[in-house]
Amino acid sequence: MSGPVARRRVAVLVSGRGSNLGALLAAARAPDCPAEIVLVLSNNPDAGGLALARAAGVAAEAIDHRPFKGDRAAHETALDARLRAAGTEIVCLAGYMRRLTPFLVNAWAGRMLNIHPSLLPAFPGLDTHARALAAGVCLHGCTVHLVTEGVDEGPILAQAAVPVLPGDTEAALAARVLAQEHLLYPAALRMVAGGTAPPPADPAAALAALLPRP
Repeated sequence: MSGPVARRRVAVLVSGRGSNLGALLAAARAPDCPAEIVLVLSNNPDAGGLALARAAGVAAEAIDHRPFKGDRAAHETALDARLRAAGTEIVCLAGYMRRLTPFLVNAWAGRMLNIHPSLLPAFPGLDTHARALAAGVCLHGCTVHLVTEGVDEGPILAQAAVPVLPGDTEAALAARVLAQEHLLYPAALRMVAGGTAPPPADPAAALAALLPRP
């Protein structure tokens, strides 16, 4: 008879409602999940994700960036200290709307994940759904990647695609992508926490599927 699953301690950083956080929390309840969410941090005291975490019995707190008056290094030092105090092994960004400095990125290099609503390397940054529609791509989707200093440039761990349908609106496309995010992020975290993550993907493979229809 096998013993209990060894679980990696995970912290999640959020700034808003915590949609992807909810998916991660739900997945972590499975007895065989190798990830345990032990802490949720936010730069926004009013973030809905904090209440979501507390309702799930997970420690949650805000380290508001505003009192630091633009001193990003000091704010991230406070975040880093709290992450380490909680025994964090893996950090997941889930709608964390602050650009990280090299200090925090390098402190958690190889152990910090992010989910982005496009098939990277296409459409990094903001407004991904509108840009996908404007570009006329036939596939769109989401990507889980390791965080590096460049915005949305880290090694790709997993992707999920959705078709772009005739007459699609930004809202309709975003909703289909979000549904895939809620499946992809927990699966990617499970692979990383369990030590079964595949080698980072070649980004050229993602671009090949994004060519506009002839």
